Amino acid sequence: MNALSLVDGPFADDFFPFSLTRSVADIRCGILTIREKWNYRLKNLSPLSADLSIPANIIPDEGLIRSITGLNPQPVYDGATRLLDLMDILRHNASEIKNDFKLITEGRKSNPISSTNRITGTDIFLEQGAVVEHCYLNASEGPVYIGKDALLMEGSLIRGPFAIGEKSVVKMGARIYGATSAGPQCVLGGEIKNCIFFGYSNKAHDGYLGDSVIGDYCNLGAGTSNSNLKNSGGEVSLWNPLKNSFLKAGLKCGMFMGDYSRSAINTSFNTGTVVGTSCHVFGNGLTPAYLPSFSWGIDGSVYAFEKAVKHINKWKSLKGQQLSPGEKTQLKYIFEKKK
Repeated sequence: MNALSLVDGPFADDFFPFSLTRSVADIRCGILTIREKWNYRLKNLSPLSADLSIPANIIPDEGLIRSITGLNPQPVYDGATRLLDLMDILRHNASEIKNDFKLITEGRKSNPISSTNRITGTDIFLEQGAVVEHCYLNASEGPVYIGKDALLMEGSLIRGPFAIGEKSVVKMGARIYGATSAGPQCVLGGEIKNCIFFGYSNKAHDGYLGDSVIGDYCNLGAGTSNSNLKNSGGEVSLWNPLKNSFLKAGLKCGMFMGDYSRSAINTSFNTGTVVGTSCHVFGNGLTPAYLPSFSWGIDGSVYAFEKAVKHINKWKSLKGQQLSPGEKTQLKYIFEKKK
């Protein structure tokens, strides 16, 4: 059988810190990752007539799918979205939640929505096992998608576009603005606006998170908040150590936190902060705008590798997962590079 390969190129460096631990194809934008979008669009089509390699930062549209499923496949990217950098993950999240919602729910019927909820709009979909009672769901500006076995506790205020994955939880009284999406087994609480959680991560308590992307197996301690706007009103820049340069991020930008990183209670993240893989963030005052992988605190100390791995295993076990030998090897490589 012919295969489609989603291939990383030099552009992968533009997605630091997330590309340290995954292909760009496994970045979540909208409800689904890029790879999952391809799988959804191809699953009911005839097998490809030839092996194809597609850049991993391409989000497929109908035109691109048609161009590769004919007898003479020639990928046409004209209408497809191409993610170019970290900010593009956020820029396209609203439109991708809408596109993915249509892709996932077309021809299907939502599970019943309890009458205890206050509903505005019609594009609301609950998967099997989802529990939503005494909540406010506003889909007037974008859809609301609740994944399988997810729980929205009473008093949750949700404004679409919004999506939450399988077995994820929204805590009581959470205030969540669109466009926000979360993958499987996330816990969301407090005030959240325009954010993406890749999966298995927690922001369970009060505190503000805005215009930010959080990787896998991260935890934000109670009271953690981030700035997404400079007091000067000036443009925000994001540091990329792989390119030794700054990315101009516009006027509003929160933080980008790599996999396995955590913050202590009441941590205050600076505008445009980039946090590497496996950082334990604590300390007085605002964080630096860049924290290298395996940072212990904000003063430049190093998180000892075996200690970090031990802690990662404990956090993964809380989600019913475990660190594989391959993942440990990958983390060792990142530790030795310390970017």
